[in-house]
Amino acid sequence: MSTPGTMHRETVRWAELKPEEFLRLITERPVAYLPMGMVEPHGHAAAFGLDMIKADYLCDEAAKRFGGIVATSQTYTSMRRASTEPGSRRSWGDVNLRPGGLPPDVVMRSLLFQLRVCVNAGFHAVIVESGQNGAQDDLRLVADEFMKLVPVRVVVRSDPSWCEVPSLAITPGRYELSQLLYLRPDLVDMARLGRVASDPLGRFAQKPDAYEATAEYGKQVVETQIDRIGELASDAGLAPSDLTFLEFDDVEPAWTAVEQQRST
Repeated sequence: MSTPGTMHRETVRWAELKPEEFLRLITERPVAYLPMGMVEPHGHAAAFGLDMIKADYLCDEAAKRFGGIVATSQTYTSMRRASTEPGSRRSWGDVNLRPGGLPPDVVMRSLLFQLRVCVNAGFHAVIVESGQNGAQDDLRLVADEFMKLVPVRVVVRSDPSWCEVPSLAITPGRYELSQLLYLRPDLVDMARLGRVASDPLGRFAQKPDAYEATAEYGKQVVETQIDRIGELASDAGLAPSDLTFLEFDDVEPAWTAVEQQRST
């Protein structure tokens, strides 16, 4: 099944590039795109991996249209609360949501050292695109402390922020389901939306406006997001050409600063 952006074009994925092609692309536009996401429920009609799917697509398309290279996806993101805790039970009911989140410190430290990888590879800017809207403050804290060590621009944004979608509209409903209808219609079954009232899983994180989801609205959202990412990539600027290669120990002061701020 064909999906948006799958026509034959040169790959922009770091993992799929050979050295010669990597060098040419990074010379033309030394910007790395880092997709982040997780698996978690998005209602009965949508696949668990919606967050990762849209983050991957946005980064791939931005790199293809505006230059740069897509770094390896970080497929788990931060989860502060287990699905078995009382707050979650009040929200979702006594069911197993099967969320794929990791503890914040694990995700944050992983991001920090992924930024190190990007700098050592020669990138002058890193755009972190998170398909999951939670824990943005954690991710930005890591970016801020890393930039104090290295004069490389790091921008962390969740996909709704590119098109200024109100936070209350993000939870799986019209906004997210429309994106998946556009990107991967094979992973959506709109006939399952009506299961909320009688299904033992309850609404499974599904919002009432999910019925309003359309591929047309999804395309509008996605194209707006890609345009905004492109504007940022074009304005990324250049880091000094003589950046020092970062050893693991060189990055530890940034992690120490992150931990200190999280403990206050």
